[in-house]
Amino acid sequence: MKISELDNKRKSLSFEIFPPKKDSELKNIDATLEILCELEPDFISVTFGAGGSSNCNRTIELAKKIKRNYHVEPVVHLTCLHYNKAEIDEFAKILTAEGIQNVLALRGDRTPNLTEKEDFAHASDLITYLKPKGDFCFLGACYPECHPESTNKIDEIHHLKEKVNAGAEILLSQLFFDNTQFYRFVEDCRIADINVPIVPGIMPVINAAQIKRMITMCGASFPERFQRIIHKFEDNKAALFDAGMSYALSQIIDLLANDTDGIHLYTMNNPVVARKICEGIQNII
Repeated sequence: MKISELDNKRKSLSFEIFPPKKDSELKNIDATLEILCELEPDFISVTFGAGGSSNCNRTIELAKKIKRNYHVEPVVHLTCLHYNKAEIDEFAKILTAEGIQNVLALRGDRTPNLTEKEDFAHASDLITYLKPKGDFCFLGACYPECHPESTNKIDEIHHLKEKVNAGAEILLSQLFFDNTQFYRFVEDCRIADINVPIVPGIMPVINAAQIKRMITMCGASFPERFQRIIHKFEDNKAALFDAGMSYALSQIIDLLANDTDGIHLYTMNNPVVARKICEGIQNII
């Protein structure tokens, strides 16, 4: 089933997970999947590492497990910067053979030790190329506070519109900690005639090292209110867990109260976090 065909009368709930680094560890993720799927998400997205078929294989194996064993729709991340058309063709054939219809099209991060190939410069190029290759629903990534490589917000919106025009039917946002930034971003998108669903991505922060790493990687702003929470509780693991969960819940409740298109939760493969969040919003979403 395509994610674009989901019942739009309710807010969507979805999770992101990542494949284990070793094939032998795929079996160990069942405990996580069992808990996540008990929470009845609309879909689960599976991240994809650049460079090498083993990354693709682990992603697809996990997506197959989600679909076959747990009857939840998977969304497969697919990057293109380090692949050529022949390799992308092969991925598309595998996805089609497995009945996996939902693809989050991504350029992929620039990595010093991996060679960038010339066939695809942007996610929009990947969508344009893959669209006639199979019956896919394409999702796209968006950045409420701009992609780290963007020169300004105008260019950011321009490139996002190109992605939607190419065929992205749903947008999943990068994580953020200031809802005001997200609301401004959505407003800018609507002004630019980007009218597809824009689903906010939320990551509950449960340790101080995690927050510092995430902010460095994605450029998300660090609101003063959240800074005070981290500084106050960073040396108390249990207290920071509770505070981080409460902050994420307050974000999600505010987003739902403002009629966002759903919630996409970055789980970091932690089912305890996902369950606590879902318990906190079970009568809201």
